[in-house]
Amino acid sequence: MPLPREFQPDESERTNPSDATPLEEMVQARISRRRLMKGLLLPPFVAAFGEFFAAREAAAAGTSLTFAELDSRVEDGHRVAKGYRAEVLIRWGDAVLPGAPAFNPRAQTPEAQLKQFGYNNDFIAFLPLPKGSQNSDHGLLCVNHEYGSPELMFPREPADEPRPSPEERIEIREREKKKVDVLMAAHGHSVLEVKREGGAWKVVADSPYNRRISLTETQCRISGPAAGHARMKTTEDPTGALVRGTMNNCAGGVTPWGTVVICEENFDFYFGGKPRPVDALSLERYSIKGKPKWDLGEYYDRFDVSREPGEPNRFGWAVEYDPYDPKSVPVKRTALGRYKHEGAAMLVNKKDGRVVLFGGDDQAFEYIYRFVSKNPFDPKNPEKNKDLLDEGTLCVARFDDDGTLHWLPLVFGEGRLTPSFGFDSQADVVIDARRAADLVGATPMDRPEDVEANPVTGKVYASLTNNTSRDIDRLDKANPRFDNRYGHLLEFTPPGEGDQQDHAADTFTWDVFILAGNPNKKRDHAKYGGEVTKHGWFACPDNMTFDNLGRIWIATDQGRNIHETRICDGLWACDTVGPGRAQPKHFFTAPIGAEMCGPCMTPDNKTLFLSVQHPGEDKGSTFDDPLTRWPDFKKDTPPRPSVVVVTKEDGGAIGT
Repeated sequence: MPLPREFQPDESERTNPSDATPLEEMVQARISRRRLMKGLLLPPFVAAFGEFFAAREAAAAGTSLTFAELDSRVEDGHRVAKGYRAEVLIRWGDAVLPGAPAFNPRAQTPEAQLKQFGYNNDFIAFLPLPKGSQNSDHGLLCVNHEYGSPELMFPREPADEPRPSPEERIEIREREKKKVDVLMAAHGHSVLEVKREGGAWKVVADSPYNRRISLTETQCRISGPAAGHARMKTTEDPTGALVRGTMNNCAGGVTPWGTVVICEENFDFYFGGKPRPVDALSLERYSIKGKPKWDLGEYYDRFDVSREPGEPNRFGWAVEYDPYDPKSVPVKRTALGRYKHEGAAMLVNKKDGRVVLFGGDDQAFEYIYRFVSKNPFDPKNPEKNKDLLDEGTLCVARFDDDGTLHWLPLVFGEGRLTPSFGFDSQADVVIDARRAADLVGATPMDRPEDVEANPVTGKVYASLTNNTSRDIDRLDKANPRFDNRYGHLLEFTPPGEGDQQDHAADTFTWDVFILAGNPNKKRDHAKYGGEVTKHGWFACPDNMTFDNLGRIWIATDQGRNIHETRICDGLWACDTVGPGRAQPKHFFTAPIGAEMCGPCMTPDNKTLFLSVQHPGEDKGSTFDDPLTRWPDFKKDTPPRPSVVVVTKEDGGAIGT
């Protein structure tokens, strides 16, 4: 089976059967690559729409963000607000481990890739060195590698003969298998020691902390309710307690005890084969139906569900590891539930000291989840914290139209989560978390992406990136737009004030924070906190972070919506309180074809790390003829996903 021409996640597919069939998605006219280049990058477009994209410095009244706002034009390189530097820190193929060869895009091997920085970097966490300090000039950078884009990673093969001989077929198969092995090696996660010296950031070469966590090589432990369960057992692991690798790692989080949680998202893309009838309902609820986006079952038995029916149940988890210990074994924490995890925002509940984790399930009409640990966090006894994520209560959100948010427990034996409905234990509940959420009456959302807590106010924010499949008959106040192309953000408020604020409470209140889109177009039904500039509006919010003043920084991922909006993807920021509340300003522009993700601040707010994922990705864009060759801009070098580091030229805090 040849590799797919494009391997771009499509979370708009609906798998939730719990409500009426959504409206058929509207047909989009696809703009060709050449027309895109002409329309978005070259002067004719700028001239035609000059007023819209004219660069001017205008701030929303009252905002605390004083940087000069960028205009929203699309370019083949990155841009940052005036007075800032944005420099590439590390690129796909750069060395991570000792002995890594120099990057050669035309002679890639899986052995080399396992020592190099992986592809499509996403989530970023910065953990200071030494551990426990607030050092902002030296630390560990922990970066996810979500998926591969084979059309941009590999040169196009010469056309095969119409009727290849048996020997030629074997050779073709071997070439394809080698590419697949490279792609697999490019998945996973990287840990890098980074240091700022003389004002410039660099990766510390050959650091003992540097590490690659991979899909093909890294042994992970399974913990929590599903560990050892029959549905988790395979030929390779008859114990159901170990699994090789982690895949499609999207967003993540940092625990209060200094470990990192990385999240497995679109794991369904990899599994082929015909499911057994007994597994069909469970697998289909996770989009595993025998015709995947990328059928790894053609190359590896473990990804063929007819041969290894338990293997898919071993993915779709949140995975915890210790970046300060290069030999630490990653642990799949099954108590947190199995779904397409987009993030794992964590905080210590002020009222009782328990750990609370929030996460979104990134697919159309899926849910927002919360986990509350059974035991409290103990800052004086690290040993007691290491398994806090194995015991607790998993909940799912129901949004009532009166502004009440109910956290519904997903606990075996309660309500419909009983043998009568196919649940024989808590292991079944967490393995089939989506179906459990269906049965308790959770609210289907417009593609939940990141969920993050404001460290200053304690309010929680969820980004709903878009959902073009929402029918007018399925509107509710938490998902208020039919054919929601541009997404929105919700704000959750826990009960209590100060030390009595309670993120573990059963009931919150909620409100719409932003309805994204162009406020000057009535059909967008956009809503911001006040008047925004012509460059301040955005589309398709994805990852988020907060600075230490409680301001929200929003990264966007429009995909091919960029053909319609004609604005870039990038990073916007706004206040969450005061006169500038929900009035965003544009700070950073990603290169054409790229999404912006993984925003991460150092403790002093003076460095911002950003992931530029899949630069140049679009229909018709290839290794040999890409939309952009960012960041190298060399003739024979394809675009390379990279981490960018942003600092202020005068050494001040980001946002000023």
